[in-house]
Amino acid sequence: MKICFKILALCCAVTMTMTMMTVAFAAAPKGEIKVGAVFPMTGPSATFGQESVNGIKMGLATINKAGIKGQALKVIFEDDKGEPVEAANAVRKLINIDKVVTLLGSVASSNTLAAAPIAQEAKIPLITPASTNEKVTMAGDYISRTCFTDDFQGVVMAKFAFESLKKTRAAIIVDNSSDYSKGLSKVFREKFTALGGTIVGKSEYAYQQKDTDFRSLLQKIKRENPDVIWLPGYYTEAGLILKQAREMGMNLPFLGGDGWDSATLQKLAGPEGIKGNYISSHFSSEDKDPMVQNFVKEYTKLYKQAPGAMAALGYDVIFVLADALKRAKTFGPEDIKMAINSTTNFQGITGNITIDKNRNAQKSAVVLETTANGFAFKQKVAP
Repeated sequence: MKICFKILALCCAVTMTMTMMTVAFAAAPKGEIKVGAVFPMTGPSATFGQESVNGIKMGLATINKAGIKGQALKVIFEDDKGEPVEAANAVRKLINIDKVVTLLGSVASSNTLAAAPIAQEAKIPLITPASTNEKVTMAGDYISRTCFTDDFQGVVMAKFAFESLKKTRAAIIVDNSSDYSKGLSKVFREKFTALGGTIVGKSEYAYQQKDTDFRSLLQKIKRENPDVIWLPGYYTEAGLILKQAREMGMNLPFLGGDGWDSATLQKLAGPEGIKGNYISSHFSSEDKDPMVQNFVKEYTKLYKQAPGAMAALGYDVIFVLADALKRAKTFGPEDIKMAINSTTNFQGITGNITIDKNRNAQKSAVVLETTANGFAFKQKVAP
């Protein structure tokens, strides 16, 4: 029977504080296991990287109280700046210079798609906590993920639009520079039309990351009279699109994926633009699960802000890795890979995680409503 490292289970049973949770831990470890972590700590998706790093560091502090078989985890962080080339260079540096035995990252699928073949060729395991494009794990058997994939996320939101919101005419706005956005657009279109919905106008209306004026694109869409808009981009552009759409009198709901899940979205969209839209994501701070609420309490205490999905995903991924290292025969990359890929029924903050034969996590998603006060929990959807 495989051992499952239960995040904060001891905390829930014995105490509600991270400090007291470490009372029963053994003496501090003496050696170290080098782990590389590649995240966008600057650039257009910086809040995602910063939250991921916060979650990893928070989990790391707990793990290293006892260590793993007498060793501590040493995580070496690199900033990919939200760029695929930077992600690839960071992975090469971590493998060739720092000699890490495993890797974590990145957030954006395009960045992980650039990094994954390098890790695969070097036979160094890489786990992404947040890249949802299905192609990511196709790079090879050393690449895995602890998040759900676009095929699940896209289906969830197509069904939500058609069945829960009763919408039948959807427009799709896609970020043509993002593999994440293009993958989600494809899945949503296929599922929405299969349910009986119609995609209006062009099959997709396109923009590029770092665009700032979307009025011309929105005017074209407005003429097609959709009753819902699927916008699977990142919060930087999505927030501006929401703001400009409302200014143009487009008061229909917009739907997005986990790429919207940042507090910065509210700031960019403004009080009118943020209202009445919905996203799929990995985590809700409103989830009443005691383990989730304890995580929210401790994260908020440590970082002076509530955690978003990327913080929870970062927290989970470091514990998934710790669990795998505990089960691995050695700390060699081959044994670590085998342990990661056999992860089963791991109870994380973002749900129960089982890595399937394609090295993708089978787990639930949540649907959240965007409000001026943050993301309001609507429903949880099982795979």
